[in-house]
Amino acid sequence: MSQRIPTSTAPTLEAVAARAGVSRATVSRVVNNSPKVTDEVVALVNAAIDELGYVPNRAARSLASRRTQAIALILPESAAKVFDDPFFSNIVQGIALHLADTEYTLSLLIASETASDKTRRYLRGGNVDGALVVSHHSGDHSYTRLGASIPLVFGGRPLNPSETDSYFVDADNVEGGRVATQHLIDAGRTSIAIISGPGDMPAGVDRLAGWRTALRGARLDDSLVEHGDFSPQSGAEAMRRLLARGVPIDGLFAANDQMAVGAYSALHEAGLSVPHDVSVVGFDNDKYAPTATPPLTTVNQSTERMGAKMAEVLIRLIDGDESVPRATRLPAELVVRASTSRRAE
Repeated sequence: MSQRIPTSTAPTLEAVAARAGVSRATVSRVVNNSPKVTDEVVALVNAAIDELGYVPNRAARSLASRRTQAIALILPESAAKVFDDPFFSNIVQGIALHLADTEYTLSLLIASETASDKTRRYLRGGNVDGALVVSHHSGDHSYTRLGASIPLVFGGRPLNPSETDSYFVDADNVEGGRVATQHLIDAGRTSIAIISGPGDMPAGVDRLAGWRTALRGARLDDSLVEHGDFSPQSGAEAMRRLLARGVPIDGLFAANDQMAVGAYSALHEAGLSVPHDVSVVGFDNDKYAPTATPPLTTVNQSTERMGAKMAEVLIRLIDGDESVPRATRLPAELVVRASTSRRAE
C-alpha cells in the first residue's frame, strides 16, 4: 500500500519519492536523466511525477548540471532595423518553433554597437547555455571570440577568413544568385543588371558571385552592377543609377526583395513596365514578394527554416555532439511569379 501523501500546492521531490516508494536520490537521478537507474524504476518515478503534477526545480537542476536551459539570440543591429526587416521576424519564428519541443527558453538581445560590451558580459556570466548570432546587414561575427566560453552558431557565413572555424547556417547564396540570373537568361534576357548588397556582407558578395557565374557562362556583359543596403529606398536609387548609364536593360536581379520592390518604382518613373520591358527577380521570398505589383519572382531562402536549423545545431553543440559540421548551407529555390516573362521577339 502506498504511503499517504499530504496535499500540497507544489509537490516536492520527497513527495514523489514517497509515492514511488524510492529514495529522494533515486528521484533526483531520474529527473536528471542519469543512466544509473533501471527502466522499471524510471517508469515508476515518472508515473508518480505525472500523478502528482510535480515540476522539477529548474534552478536546482541548473546547479547540478551547470545548465540554465536558456539560449540567447543576439541581434547586433538597431531596434529600428530589427523590427522593420521581415528577415529577423522569420528567423525568430523558426527558432521559437524548434525550441517549442525542448526545455529551452529563448532570450532576445538587441545588441547595438553601444550595448555590445554589456551583451558580452551577460553571455560570459553563465546566464545561457549557448547563443545564436544573426546580423543580416553586416554579417557581424565579432562575437566569435566568445566561442571559447559558450557554444555559438551564426546566421550567415563569416566574411573574414580568420573566422572560418565558426559554426554557421546560411542559404546557398551563390547558387541562389546563379539560379535567379539563369532564369532571366532562359527567358531570353540579354542585358541583365544587378542591384547587389553591401560589399562587406557575405550575402551581398555571394549573390553577386552567382550572378556573375551565370552571365559569364552565357557570355553576357557583367558590368551592370550597382550596390544597395537591402532597403527599398536603396533599390530605387540603385536602379536610377543603372538607368542613367544609358545602357538598355531588359533583366534585373536584385539581391533581396525589398530592393527589387524599390527598383519597381524607378522603372515605372522611367516609363518601363515589369515584366514586358524589364524582367525582375528578387531574393528572400519575404512578405514584399507576393504583394508586389506585379508579384515578384524570387529565390526562397526560407529564413524560418534557417532559424530552426540554427537552433538545432546549437542544441547539438550544447549536448557535446562532435559530429556537427561547421558549415550548414540550405538550398535556395526559385519561386516564379509574374515579374518575369519571355522577351518579346
